[in-house]
Amino acid sequence: MKTIRQRWRGIVAMMAIIGPGIITANVDNDAGGIATYSIAGAHFGNQILWVLLPVTVALVIVQEMSARMGAVTNKGLASLIREKFGLKATFYVMLALLIANFGNIVAEFAGIAASCEIFGISKMLSVPLAAFLVWMFILKMDYRRIEKIFLVACVFYAAYLLSGFQAKPDWTTVLTSSVVPSFRRDGAYLYMLVGIVGTTIAPWMQFYLQAAIVEKGITEREYRVSRWDVIVGCIGAAVIAYFITIACAATLFKQGVRISDAKDAAEALRPLAGKFASDLFAFGLLNASLFAAAILPLSTAYYLCEAFGWEAGVDKKISEAPLFYTLFFVLLVAGAATVLLPNFPLIKVMVVSQVANGILLPVILWFMIKLINDRRLMGDHANSLTWNVISWATIVAVTAMTIGMVVTSW
Repeated sequence: MKTIRQRWRGIVAMMAIIGPGIITANVDNDAGGIATYSIAGAHFGNQILWVLLPVTVALVIVQEMSARMGAVTNKGLASLIREKFGLKATFYVMLALLIANFGNIVAEFAGIAASCEIFGISKMLSVPLAAFLVWMFILKMDYRRIEKIFLVACVFYAAYLLSGFQAKPDWTTVLTSSVVPSFRRDGAYLYMLVGIVGTTIAPWMQFYLQAAIVEKGITEREYRVSRWDVIVGCIGAAVIAYFITIACAATLFKQGVRISDAKDAAEALRPLAGKFASDLFAFGLLNASLFAAAILPLSTAYYLCEAFGWEAGVDKKISEAPLFYTLFFVLLVAGAATVLLPNFPLIKVMVVSQVANGILLPVILWFMIKLINDRRLMGDHANSLTWNVISWATIVAVTAMTIGMVVTSW
């Protein structure tokens, strides 16, 4: 009886800890991410699948470092950067992140507009309504309830698995392409590679995950369970990205269909893979966009407040954290309003924001590696040699791809 009781206590303790890793990784499959994976599959077919495996390994390493720093130091990444590198460096990092994140926020509302239009709902209704619902949702709920709803939203990403199977891909070719690299030196291919890296390991994720770990009160003692939360979340998000790419490669690339966003992908799937696959793709886009429209402004407000020592957190009242809620509100409204502007280049903003993430990623990783190898800060939880090798390899690879992209584009 005692053993059963202990097991139940272990399960309860585990359920209390999971959340930040799964939520952070899955929300990264947002409107910009879905658009990037869709275009990758439609324009380059299965030959681009191989990159998802090393990117997933890098994602696990980077997210694990963020979670470990949060659990050990009980401080957010922005706070640690300010304390270690000073206010000037922090200001420039935050400015770059703010610009990249605003593009991401606009992309989320563009995704809401696009998915709702597929179902016959005008963006003039869907976008303001979504912004209002997100604001009320964050304003009225505490962290624990918000986290539970976000975890439920992660389940609906399964729509992309179903749409991938509905596309009836050649699984032999898919599996071969997944492990055999196929590299090209043209600018469009390199641009897409940087976009995939940027959307899979987005810089904002490291700030949000670490802030979520701290806000949830996870410490060194609970970190072992939290580590699995991160790993499972990263693998789950990669599987979704994999199936989005497969669905578009098996249908759109095969038929020579060119697309510019996720809405195009959903509509093009209708005659090629059936209405069910098309509707699943559109529903997945709506779920992901609405989910991320709450997380992106929230994460941006978190790290800006952390960076400059202002109060932050959804468990605090507006009077306790006025700048946090003001930043969240301004980003939410500005992102929604931008989508409603006539002739605004939404698609360009969506894809460029992911490439901007990829360009900014090596900078953020450099700060993270410096921090996590500081034994005065991390003690025995500093990085191992293996973790450092993979982290530096990620920086070198992304930097090389970015340089290659720029050179071949000229």
